Amino acid sequence: MSFSIHQVAELDGIDLAGITAQYDTLERKMLDAYFTHIGSHRGMKYLHWNMRDINYGFAAIEHRYRVLGGDPFVIPDDNKFDLARLLIDIYSVGYTGHPRLTTILAKNRVEPRDFLNGASEAEAFVQQNYVGLHQSTLRKVDVLANIAGRAFDRSLKTNTTWWEMHGGTLRTFVNFAAESRPFQLIAGAASIIGLVIAFKPGLPGAVWAAIAQSLP
Repeated sequence: MSFSIHQVAELDGIDLAGITAQYDTLERKMLDAYFTHIGSHRGMKYLHWNMRDINYGFAAIEHRYRVLGGDPFVIPDDNKFDLARLLIDIYSVGYTGHPRLTTILAKNRVEPRDFLNGASEAEAFVQQNYVGLHQSTLRKVDVLANIAGRAFDRSLKTNTTWWEMHGGTLRTFVNFAAESRPFQLIAGAASIIGLVIAFKPGLPGAVWAAIAQSLP
């Protein structure tokens, strides 16, 4: 689902040049549709990128709707998942450079068409390029789904090493060893050999002597 000013304007028979003169009215109609949709789909989970505060986030949309006289449906915080922070939790803070969204796309050779960065979006708004803004938003949705899918199937390329991703601690190594079948087999064999040596100290020497005698 997508919600945009220019689509509302088209339905009202208003061309792009006429949007500015009726911007608040059109924005109110757009947000009416948005909040009606999320209010009728309660319990849905929302994946987002840094939409955490009143400056840029769900709270900003809710505030704007109140300014326009609306009564927003507030999505519970438990239903919001910030992909930007999730990637830091998984791969550590240095998993990519800044800005993280564009650099992780470059790292994975994802070249999204119509994608606008923050400065470009601001310029598009000033230029009343509402279609371009809408296309950029749709592309960002696609990009977030792409990144999340790669993180899920462990194919996302980052600057993080395995050791960094798992904390780089002794506890991490112990947990890995405890869950590794080959390591468990090696450790078990070493324990058996250790017991044999403890109870039969002369056995290793006898074994090596037998091996030496069998050599040409």
